[in-house]
Amino acid sequence: MKNDSMPSFDARRKFLGKLGLAAAGCAGAAVGSGALGAFAPSAAQAAATGSFPTKDYDWTKYRWAFGVDAYKCIGCLRCVEACKTENSVPGNPHQFRTWVERHVYLEGEKHARIDSHQDPVNIAASGAPDKYRFANRYANAKVEKAFFVPKLCNQCEHPACVQVCPVGATYQTKDGVVLIDEKHCIGCRYCVQACPYGVRYFNEEKGVPDKCNWCYHRITKGLQPACVDACPVGARVFGNTLERQSPINLFIRNNRVQVLRPESGNSPRVFYVGIDREVN
Repeated sequence: MKNDSMPSFDARRKFLGKLGLAAAGCAGAAVGSGALGAFAPSAAQAAATGSFPTKDYDWTKYRWAFGVDAYKCIGCLRCVEACKTENSVPGNPHQFRTWVERHVYLEGEKHARIDSHQDPVNIAASGAPDKYRFANRYANAKVEKAFFVPKLCNQCEHPACVQVCPVGATYQTKDGVVLIDEKHCIGCRYCVQACPYGVRYFNEEKGVPDKCNWCYHRITKGLQPACVDACPVGARVFGNTLERQSPINLFIRNNRVQVLRPESGNSPRVFYVGIDREVN
């Protein structure tokens, strides 16, 4: 028999939201020690909430990492379109799990001009809201150097987003990937603010943040992330760092790699070659 005295799900969620706001107010001291990260669900909890993709996957045998070769990237944006399709990302030109920036140095200028497919000029050039391209705005300019920089969630070793989540909805798996449990998320957006790379966006339809998870539903079944499969030039590299001869280990060993914003202390696991140090 239904108990009318019990609060509805929406009421409980609102209450938890208020609780989360209160908890975040005193979280500053705890964040430094990583105390809030202790709320991360266990494998059994993740399986129960649907965050854990398959019972046959042994996440203790994997430590995933990602590589980006900016020397190869041609800015075709097929990776962006593949990600949108694979992960049901809202079909507007402003929300992405992965995106690509264009860095252009013109003659006589010390700093790069940066744009992405979210730029109004590039949106207009695409011709459709679900298609993406870079407008040829530098056709008549004197360009000294230019390159493309794909960006995505860095799946950090020490993720700030996990530390600030007051309810453990953002958590780190044993194989190093940071996931979001939508069933537990209260929509406080602290994780969005905490990310030093700006890789999270808020999904208004679902009322929760979203971000790249390296296509966790694919990689745990032996597949590559959708963006890696879609890249026609091999600019994106993915693999298991626990396998000595994996593509990502070879990429790291054979190149002088760097990470974005190393000073943040998050220890990102996306490794780049072919970019300038001022890229962040």
